[in-house]
Order: sequence, then structure tokens, then C-alpha cells
Amino acid sequence: MTQTNIVVSPATDAFAKTARLRIGVDVGGTKIEGVLVDADEHALRGGVGVRVLDSVRVPARRGERQVVEDVATVVNAMMHSEAALHVSDDNDSGMSRFIGVGIGTPGRVDSAAGVVENIANLDVSRLDLSNEIGAACGLPVRVENDVNAAALGAYALIGGDDHVGHDVDISDDTVAFLNLGTGLAAGILRNGRLDHGSSGVVGEIGHIPVERHRWQCPCGQCGCLETAAGGGAIIRQWPQANPPMPDVLAKASDPSSPDYELAMDVKRTVIGAIADAIDILAVTVDPRVIMIGGGTARTGEPLMAAIQEELRHREKNSRFIESLHLCDRLFLVPGTEPVGAIGAALSALSA
Repeated sequence: MTQTNIVVSPATDAFAKTARLRIGVDVGGTKIEGVLVDADEHALRGGVGVRVLDSVRVPARRGERQVVEDVATVVNAMMHSEAALHVSDDNDSGMSRFIGVGIGTPGRVDSAAGVVENIANLDVSRLDLSNEIGAACGLPVRVENDVNAAALGAYALIGGDDHVGHDVDISDDTVAFLNLGTGLAAGILRNGRLDHGSSGVVGEIGHIPVERHRWQCPCGQCGCLETAAGGGAIIRQWPQANPPMPDVLAKASDPSSPDYELAMDVKRTVIGAIADAIDILAVTVDPRVIMIGGGTARTGEPLMAAIQEELRHREKNSRFIESLHLCDRLFLVPGTEPVGAIGAALSALSA
């Protein structure tokens, strides 16, 4: 399952006559990435696809003023990119080319207020990001949790009417994006729209404390799934390689390796926690498709094979788990696409 609806291409004269542009920004711990996107209002439901016209990336700096400046720099670069200048509408007024800006960011996000709090790795306590960036660029700005933004971007990859290898249409169904990043969390879409819940914590499954080692989590609990399958946790368990999972899986498949036993133990821990997360999503959200993405997911097919092996093992011991057909629901999101920035650009469509 590798089909993608995202097309990266320059704006043509014919396309420019109908294009309306959105800018998406993905705020990360080490970089801030921006994209200039065209997608019509049915992009998440009609399978129209998304056209990425341009992109930019800058290093992320720590500090609240620095984050605002860096995001504003990215937005400004996209507003004045050559691709944007080729796009016009009937009025041919510069600002009317743009519908708005979406920003995906870690931390605790209040999307309605446009405020983000506690971005620990960027030393941000609180930012009124929507108003700050809106004042800087003169465009409407929506701020979204980074995992939710990535969920929208990943969903755009498979397209609202794409069957993703299944015999069903998912455009009017529930879809989950399981982010295997620095932490472990999920974004939930119902009928192509994000589910935020009542307080914005829907999908924080990495903090369900069911992991057998009972390791301490920064959230204050013990045994959170994130303490076993978050990116930082995997590095802690396997510090001899970066990224760790390709090396773990390679050595766990080689009985002659001197690290075989240790690799098998780490594999059982990490893959077990990921499988637990998939189980939890299946029985609480019941998504038709579970998209797998994030930094760890760039391990690719070896990781998917290990996850599927664990799920099939569980099926042998439980008719209930077997009845869920979990392996058939999984979709590996291509790691080459900037799904966080693309989803940020689309986030205004899901408001």
C-alpha cells in the first residue's frame, strides 16, 4: 500500500487560475518546516489530492520569541515564494491568493484559542501563536497539535476515496494515525474531521500505564506505553545505534549476532508496546484504517513485519483479537512526505 495523492510540482498557468493557497508549518524540536499547498475544500473527503507547490526548512531555536520569529520566517518565505507569485485570482490582489496558515506544534494546544503551552524541548511555556503569527503575516492562522496535523496529512496521502487496498471506502469512516515519534500518540479522524474530544487529549494513548516494566514516565505515572515505544525510550534501551530500530530488528533476526538476546528483548518490549497501542485503538476507537507514521516508522517494512508478527501471535491466543483483523487495518505512511506540514495546511479545513 504505497499509493499517494500528494503531488509536488510547480504551478502551471492553467492551474494558477483556480488555485487557492494554504501555508502549513510543522514545528519540530530541531527544525521548522513549511509548505505551500493547494487543496480544495473537498481534499479530505473527495480524494482530490493535495498539491505541494513549494517547501522550506529552517533550524528550530529555543525560546518563545525565537519560535515566533522562526515560524514567521517560514510563513513569509512561502508567501513570497516563486510558486506563490505565479498564482493569481480574478482580483489579482496578492493576499487574496491565500486562504490561511495552519501550524502543527508539540505541547498542549488549545486550537480554539490558538494557544500552545509547554513545548519542553523549545523552552516554551506559553505562546498565543495564532495571534502572533496572524499579526506578522496578515492571514488567518489555526494552531493544531502536531500529531493531529500529521493525521490530516497522512489521511491526504491515502485520499478520501482511496480504498487503501481494502474493498471499502473510508471517506465516511473512522481513521487513526499512530505516531511513533519522540513520544507515542494517535490522531483520530471521523468522516475526515479531527476528533479533539472535550479537552484536546483524545489519542494520548502513550500515557496509558499498562507497560509491564513499570518504568517512570515524565508525566508522573509508571508503565506508560511511551516509556517503552517512544523514540527516546527506544534510544535508552538501544543506545549503540541511531536510529535504533533498524539495528535492533537486524540483530534480533540474526542468532549469530553477539547482541541477539539483547536485541530480542528490546524488540519484544518495543513491538509489544506498539501492538498494545494498536489493540487499544481498535477496541476504543475502532478505526477502519490505522496509519503508522513518525520517526520510528521510517524503519519501514521490517518494522511493519515485526508488528504484524506480534499481532498474529496474539490472534492465535484470542479469537476476539483474531476477529478484529488488525493486520488488515494497518497502513505504513511513506516517510518521505512532509505529512505534518501538509496536515497543518489542511487543518483549517477540519475546524
